[in-house]
Order: sequence, then structure tokens, then C-alpha cells
Amino acid sequence: MQALPWLDRFSLYLAPMAGVTDAVFRVLCREQGADVTETEFVSAEGVLQAWGRTKRYVQLPGGDRPVGVQLFGTHPKHMAQAARIIVDAVHPDFIDINSGCPVPKVVGRNGGAALLRELPLLEEVARAIVSELRSDCPVSAKIRLGWSAQHICALEACQRLEDAGIRAITIHGRTRTQQYGGKADWEAIHHCASCVNIPIIGNGDITTPQDVLRERDVGVVAGVMIGRAAMHSPWLFCRSKQLLATGKLPPEPCAADRVRFMLKHVQLTLTQGLYGDEACTLRAMRTRILAYAKGIPGSKKLRPSLARVSSMEELRTLTEQMLD
Repeated sequence: MQALPWLDRFSLYLAPMAGVTDAVFRVLCREQGADVTETEFVSAEGVLQAWGRTKRYVQLPGGDRPVGVQLFGTHPKHMAQAARIIVDAVHPDFIDINSGCPVPKVVGRNGGAALLRELPLLEEVARAIVSELRSDCPVSAKIRLGWSAQHICALEACQRLEDAGIRAITIHGRTRTQQYGGKADWEAIHHCASCVNIPIIGNGDITTPQDVLRERDVGVVAGVMIGRAAMHSPWLFCRSKQLLATGKLPPEPCAADRVRFMLKHVQLTLTQGLYGDEACTLRAMRTRILAYAKGIPGSKKLRPSLARVSSMEELRTLTEQMLD
């Protein structure tokens, strides 16, 4: 069986996020200390019917390893076929089954967290992919605690997935109906981790280095996955690594460092041409720019301008005003 060295130690994962975890952002988070990354989720039907357009979501640049490709869909045979195409084309370190996404357009097609309402189907999907890939590529899965508070099924899902040959499972400590509201239930995550024989990665409300340290010290999960917090604070990875290594909490980056990161992210995205020309790229990056700027003294009055920025020259001018 193929060895997965990142599962032998407590690791920090960058969560797969649509419209966020493109190739540039993954490399930047890797530079900040993320141990494992995942692509934006990819539709199995998109892979099978429009691979020419879909493959841009699974660009795996050098320096971004280990990295997984997250796949969503509901048809076992199609999921297995799509996984094979991806593995043969880009050779990811693992394929991850999306069975936790709460977004209506995914759930509405019976994908993502909708699979938690049909655990036999989830198990069938997992078995189909594992059988197709065999030793060519390991398979993991991401789930939630269940569909709702009245339908908690994480432990049964983990057991079924383990039986199907899944090598690791990430559990988001909320139900689908909670979406991102309320608090993640880490006790439920710990319970599942203690009842199965494969590594469990915990996800949900990891927003500070102290959260990471807590889970490392509890010693139940094999790692933590960071999602929304990474969107505005990708340096959470390096700050957490320093706290784990030294026991001392490093300071937040200063305003100038945050601005430098922002400009680097936008410039690399523009250079890679991920979203088209300069105007299209800046439009696509506005939400990220606003997230990086939040909390910088003097940025509040510039937010309307940042929300309309359309060129690198304009962005540099605004960031200079922000720092002044």
C-alpha cells in the first residue's frame, strides 16, 4: 500500500474552497507553512464532458506537494472514470471525495453533503474510485457531522468509508443545515477519530495558532484543516508552526507585510493568467484584496475604492495611501 508520509505526523491542511484555492493561492499558503493543500472542487461530469475547460481547476504547479484534487458527483462509475482521467493527467498525491460541501448548487445535484443522506451511495462511490485507482493514487474523503442535528451520521459514514478503502477522512464539525453558522463540534470529531483505524483530520473554527496547538496537544486528530481563516490570514499557517515548534506565539504580520502579500498574490495571479486580462483579474481578486486589507489602520475609508479597483497601478496607489 502506498505510503502517505504526511499522515504520520500532525499536519496543517489548506481546505479546498471554490474560487479560492487556485494554483497561486495554494503555493502561497505552502510558502506560509501549509503541509497539504487541495484544489477547488471539480465536477466529475465536468471532467467527463468538458475536460478541456475543467482541467484548469487542477493545475498542479511545482512546489505544491503533497496536493489532492477534490472531486464531487453522485454517480459511482462516473466518479471513478473522472478520477482516472485526473490521475493519469496531473498525478495528484490523492483524490478527495467531496461529501461535505453545503452549497445549494452542489447539494441540489445530490453532490457534496447530500451524500450524507444516502450513506450506501457514498460508500458505493468510494468503493468505485478506490477500485479504479488501486495503488495508483490513494483516496480520501471530506464529510460533515450529518445532514442536520436530527440526522448525525459521521461515525457511520467514517466506518463505511474505512471499509471501502478510504485512507483518511476530514470531518467538518457542523451539519449541512448549519452551513457555517454556530460552532464546530470538536467533541464529535474526536469521538469519530477514536472509533476508526484511519487518520481523521479536523475542520471547523480553526482561526488562531492556539486552536491548532489545542488540537495537537489533545492528540486525537491527525491534523487540522484551515479554510475561511486562510482566506484573510494565510500567515496563520506559519504562525501556528512557530507556536507548535517553540511554544511562543509570534506576532501578527505588520501592515506593510500584509500589503506586500496582497500585491504578490494579485501580481502572481495576473502573471499566471488564471482569470484573463488585468481588468478581469483585478475584478476576480477584489474580495481577496478586501479581506487582506481588513483591520489595517486607515483601510476602512479606502474600502469603496478597493472594491472597484481595476488595475495594478491603481491598487499600488491605494495601498500606498493605506500605509501612509
